[in-house]
Amino acid sequence: MKKLLLIDANSLIHRSYHALPPFTTPEGKPSGAIYGIASILLRLWRDDRPDYVAALFDRPEPTFRDEKYAEYKAQRPPAPDELIQQIIEAHHLFAAFGITTFEKAGYEADDLIATLAVHFKPVPDLQVVILTGDRDTLQLVDGEKLVVQVFKTGISDTMVYDEPAVKEKYGGLAPAQLVEYKALVGDSSDNIKGVPGVGPKTGTELIKRFGTVEHLFAHIHEDPKLAQRFGQYRKDAELSRELVQLETHAPIDMPELEALRPFPNTNPAEAYFVAMGFATLVKRMHGEDPSGKRPPAAPAARAPQQPLF
Repeated sequence: MKKLLLIDANSLIHRSYHALPPFTTPEGKPSGAIYGIASILLRLWRDDRPDYVAALFDRPEPTFRDEKYAEYKAQRPPAPDELIQQIIEAHHLFAAFGITTFEKAGYEADDLIATLAVHFKPVPDLQVVILTGDRDTLQLVDGEKLVVQVFKTGISDTMVYDEPAVKEKYGGLAPAQLVEYKALVGDSSDNIKGVPGVGPKTGTELIKRFGTVEHLFAHIHEDPKLAQRFGQYRKDAELSRELVQLETHAPIDMPELEALRPFPNTNPAEAYFVAMGFATLVKRMHGEDPSGKRPPAAPAARAPQQPLF
């Protein structure tokens, strides 16, 4: 199958920002996060180049979730200026690879990812892969047709979540049930409270038993113990569900799939790397290791090495 790669740009920028030293460009501008994303893209192009790519960004304006719940992500400190500069600069990095970027005021990158993923998932012989630093998009996983590639540590070690992997991670729950699960358990990273007293084990058991939050509270009176413990928290669970549910119909101009093809070569990306002072990445483009040495030639009996791109 051909592959459509949807990149959670803000997630990768934050991860790279915290994983790498504070590099600077020849002009003294911060570039550590840009270097990290550039390295990720270079590895993707070398190892498993996608046929189509889009990068999705958050916007600084409040989202519809902030309007529903003022405390949404309120615990997060403001982004430092050097990080904001690199979020803006990342648009130029993606452009150098020919990667189309999307953003929409009032919506998060995950909502745009969900919108594009659901739109293109029915295309025959196309696999949709979401590349992200968190698990918020696991609710979208659908067999092998739509999978999520998540960074485990740093910016190099990843794991692909298909449907069996999601079920293994969440005690047998299917991807579509994760919205119901998080409605009960909450999500501390986004300051979503869930239902007080419901942890992962209890949340899993309740969703397995009732299927949905709606069904749980429609029948909770049939179990006096459950009703006593959680009956008063229906509105909390319903609000949490609204917050964790990704929007699959964000109002963006939907592109044709062919419009998402990246550049056929990396010449513009190499020029961008040179301008940013990424000498090591330029060497990697040409098959050199970070020290600048060429790798030894392959033995004559072997097949020729595949080009990096």
